[in-house]
Amino acid sequence: MYRDKKVVVVMPAYNAERTLLRTHSEVLAQDYVDLIIVVDDASRDKTIEIARGLSRTKVYIHEANRGYGGNQKTCYRHALDEGADIIIMVHPDYQYTPKLIPAFVSMIGNGLYHCVLGSRILGGGALKGGMPLWRYVCNRALTFAENLLMGAKLSEYHTGYRGFSRELLERIPFDTNSDDFVFDNQTIAQILWLGYTAAEVSCPTRYFSEASSIDFRRSVIYGAGCLKTACQYRLAKMGLIDSKVFSCT
Repeated sequence: MYRDKKVVVVMPAYNAERTLLRTHSEVLAQDYVDLIIVVDDASRDKTIEIARGLSRTKVYIHEANRGYGGNQKTCYRHALDEGADIIIMVHPDYQYTPKLIPAFVSMIGNGLYHCVLGSRILGGGALKGGMPLWRYVCNRALTFAENLLMGAKLSEYHTGYRGFSRELLERIPFDTNSDDFVFDNQTIAQILWLGYTAAEVSCPTRYFSEASSIDFRRSVIYGAGCLKTACQYRLAKMGLIDSKVFSCT
């Protein structure tokens, strides 16, 4: 608990047997975490068996793969059902350090922000941490275009490390979002649409063989989806289109 606020960490898991235990251990080592929710998206390895043996953890299983966005939808629904006041998503592949959890909790729990993002770009450590050059260049180009279209000043839109207040998650119609990777981008766009500020903290990057990552083809599809979301945002703001993604008020 943090100031009488319940803190729940959610982990959308898929074939994470090699890194789940290490990530989980480091999450539990942080202050304030009351509960960890692991949602397995029909893994083909021993992720479920490992998750069921973890302390202070609830495990939910998708019998069929629903995609990264579909997994997050389940994560957030269960976190809200558990009475979470602060919800933090940590990937179980150990790419993002759980040591930033107390910072996320403090910023949200003190009412400073309703959303906090762990940025791999702030601090300039993305390439040093092993981010491939092509991915870094695409990240920067997409972020520039998205800031231009959505009128924000974020250092990146593509981090998977993020925290939310209960108030914010209850307002975002995340069930209308994609079940694929562009879910993350749509969620940030909805936050900006509602007039909230997304805070950022510098997050060290780890790229290694066990860390999950999408291939070049899916990255292109993801990038096109991000640009589509940003364009829809701008057109909806101008009153030229209606979009279910931006139906929140």
